[in-house]
Amino acid sequence: MALFKKRTVGKPGEWYYCLVHQKVEEGPECPAKDRFGPYASRGEAEHAMEIARERNLEWETDPRWHDASAGERDDD
Repeated sequence: MALFKKRTVGKPGEWYYCLVHQKVEEGPECPAKDRFGPYASRGEAEHAMEIARERNLEWETDPRWHDASAGERDDD
């Protein structure tokens, strides 16, 4: 008996973006490791890559998420 063969069944209205096939799918068709989501609408899932780029840029420029370099730290 194989473990992990059971696939997660998606709910109607849950949208995902498959990174392998580069397409929007309703309900998870591909493994979780290969998709973004769930999104509330098809349109939102269609813009998954843009959303990810924007979030990455926000994170990269957010000073709260970056440690001070060794020269900037106070070693009291």
